[in-house]
Amino acid sequence: MNNRILQFIGEDGGVATAPPPKGVAAPAPVTDSRPDAGLLDAYSSAVVSAAKRVSPAVVNIEVRQKSAPGRPAPGGRPGQAGGSGSGFVFTPDGFILTNSHVVHGADEISVTLSDGRNFPATLLGDDPATDLAVLDIDAHGLHCVQFGDSAGIQVGQLVVAIGNPYGFQYTVTAGVVSNLARSFRSRTGRLIDNIIQTDAALNPGNSGGPLVDSRGEVVGVNTAIISGAQGICFAIPSATAQFVAARLIRDGRIRRSYIGVAGQDVPLHRRVVRFYRLAEETGVMVVGIEPGSPAARAGLLEGDVIVEADRRPLKHIDDLHRLMTEERVGVPVTLTVIRRTEKLDVVVVPAEKPARNDE
Repeated sequence: MNNRILQFIGEDGGVATAPPPKGVAAPAPVTDSRPDAGLLDAYSSAVVSAAKRVSPAVVNIEVRQKSAPGRPAPGGRPGQAGGSGSGFVFTPDGFILTNSHVVHGADEISVTLSDGRNFPATLLGDDPATDLAVLDIDAHGLHCVQFGDSAGIQVGQLVVAIGNPYGFQYTVTAGVVSNLARSFRSRTGRLIDNIIQTDAALNPGNSGGPLVDSRGEVVGVNTAIISGAQGICFAIPSATAQFVAARLIRDGRIRRSYIGVAGQDVPLHRRVVRFYRLAEETGVMVVGIEPGSPAARAGLLEGDVIVEADRRPLKHIDDLHRLMTEERVGVPVTLTVIRRTEKLDVVVVPAEKPARNDE
């Protein structure tokens, strides 16, 4: 008799195994001897758990914007342009966080929940400088996310991205935190610091969706990819998102100070650096001054090179941007400038930056 184990298809379509003939030893049970089998199971479990916890709070956002006269509408109804993105509910009563570039300038915004319900949304406020926006829908008792500590995540840590790329709703991708010290320039030209870089795959339509850790807590808001690159994606840290969201709900915008200058980074002559014992070899040259601005009233001139602010070195234009916070409105700041070959101090009182429709 053939000693092979006999197999047959059971009535339910499954494979059944006949007992071995008498005197033939039964084969040893098959086990997975791969050393990484347990790790793969744990990884899968973490991704599945995080996705189940957060997916019900992820929403699909559709926007409509009136197209310019004489310009064809790229989708949507005639005379209107359409677009879509992602977002997520962060309070049970319908506050939704997304990207500014998803909803900025929209005339109509609609939100579709994971259960299929659709609601018109009100834009409470958006901040192009951080690419964040808050929407409100008339719904209650919603499933909402929990925010995690973005300052506590580490390079190499598992993260999961959830969104609606290319209209494929509730798509889940996973990867790791690639870097935590990136800076990303927003549409306004302002630098966003401490951006999270990840290789969790993002595509158009993922914008505004959550980036979560293995516990299913939101540590970032997915915001951008580098076109043509693979595995280089970025998210706004949750700490920044929570701060901005609170201000947008309260005020509808983020208050920032400004002095009214356009500047560019320039190298300083070595003789100037040595003579004045400057800490840095670069500064910010004033290339334009807004009429009637705090800088104009203080006497700054085009061609001045700003090297210090309140006795702290000012190496790049981004250092000046970082200085212009809400707390600086009405608070004098001493700018040290090099004017031709002379070093002098100019006291400027920053004002609140006026809101602009193109930001």
